[in-house]
Amino acid sequence: MSTTTEPGLLDQAAQGTGAHLFNEMLSAPGRPRPGYGPLLRRLRRHDPASWKQRHEQAQRAFKSHGITFTVYQGERGIEKIFPFDLLPRVIQAGTWRHLERGLQQRVRALNHFLADIYGDRRILAQNRALHDIVMSSAQFRRELCGFPAARGVHCNVAGIDLVRDERGVFHVLEDNLRTPSGISYVLANRQILKRVFPELFRGYRVRPVESYCHQLLINLRWLAPRVENPTVVILSPGIYNSAYFEHLYLAKQMGVELVEGSDLAVDNDRLFMRTTEGLKQVHVVYRRVDDDYIDPIFGRRDSILGVAGLVNACRAGGVAVANAFGNGVADDKAVYAFVPEMIRYYLGEDAILPNVPTFLCSDEKQRAHVLDHLPEMVVKKVSESGGYGMLIGPAASAEQLETFRRRIISRPRDYIGQPVVPLSVLPAFDGQTLVPRHQDLRPFVLCGDEITVTPGGLTRVALRDGSLVVNSSQGGGSRDTWVLAAQGEEPDDA
Repeated sequence: MSTTTEPGLLDQAAQGTGAHLFNEMLSAPGRPRPGYGPLLRRLRRHDPASWKQRHEQAQRAFKSHGITFTVYQGERGIEKIFPFDLLPRVIQAGTWRHLERGLQQRVRALNHFLADIYGDRRILAQNRALHDIVMSSAQFRRELCGFPAARGVHCNVAGIDLVRDERGVFHVLEDNLRTPSGISYVLANRQILKRVFPELFRGYRVRPVESYCHQLLINLRWLAPRVENPTVVILSPGIYNSAYFEHLYLAKQMGVELVEGSDLAVDNDRLFMRTTEGLKQVHVVYRRVDDDYIDPIFGRRDSILGVAGLVNACRAGGVAVANAFGNGVADDKAVYAFVPEMIRYYLGEDAILPNVPTFLCSDEKQRAHVLDHLPEMVVKKVSESGGYGMLIGPAASAEQLETFRRRIISRPRDYIGQPVVPLSVLPAFDGQTLVPRHQDLRPFVLCGDEITVTPGGLTRVALRDGSLVVNSSQGGGSRDTWVLAAQGEEPDDA
């Protein structure tokens, strides 16, 4: 193994981040933050050749295991390996307890919100601004009013995007309550890092992430209370979907069937799976197909991805579906601005995790503020995801600024504005050397009999120099996320 006794790459990368950014590894030059000291000393032993060797080994492991995602360019889908960075992110036990409580609170309130707007609409009667936003949302499904969610839970799986600002404070950036993806990379990142860099784990009490699939399966079975041994399936759009690797991975880990719409049929408000032994009843569907495509009777009539009659079968109680239909309204980036008010309304509490300040372009005064400060703002289209439909003002050209100005004026309801959050940084290996890169965090929240948060989540890394966009579709990668166990807790057995 190549070694170096100088401070080397890690220190150079960590120190070269600028005083206005929160450096998660160092509080000052040569002074590691809690949790990073042993890791930093261990990593300093490796020179660029050693880093490159292990980096390539990790990428080969991802390729051999088929750990990929698909980027769409035009009508073509290009399969790519999800770039993986060797340096793990460390989160202290106390910090994680704060995040966990905040995430549980937020998802609990969002479940109340979804039940309410598809039920009595109490909050809409008391909040005119939210009423107008919900009623004008393209994701609000009026036909689902009065529709029962299995066990009363609308969101069974949530991916909540967090960012850490220049003071080290975590904020919620987005809520993902439809078909959130990325958990397979959380599990794969841990597996690959253990393989290529096992010595990093020695002496660290890292909490395990491997129980996610077991807990998910328990929760899905819980949705079918009248069946002793319910049949659970994962419904996927198929091999051309960007998250197909994840669908396949979760099905294998849970020991359930991965199916497509053509494998299923509805008869007398019950769902059946075609097998070599005939039809077999399905009791619970973990669906990874969007609302518009889930049922050609309910959504797009030209859809071949879903199952005709599935929505009515769910309405009649013949099958449980997770996540519930209609959750997209809670993902609307304009609705996001009201979540702290939802928490106060439904739970009688202040939000533990703050939102990023958000300006609604549908409001005349807030729109004027966004337009007056466009070069300083991040502008997002409320219905887009994956880093698409977004303007980062400080990095935009005059032409791009003008294009978004016209779009906002033409369709103000479609856009929100937010100040630029200088995302926290951690060194990343670019194939040759270590460089500071921005990152976010997507923890995964499971709702069943209890609300549980998998310790860690998907840390996404903006691999392009200076970029604040971490999405894989925009050139981002990921790294392992370590949540350290408190005294008395069982660590990972690595």
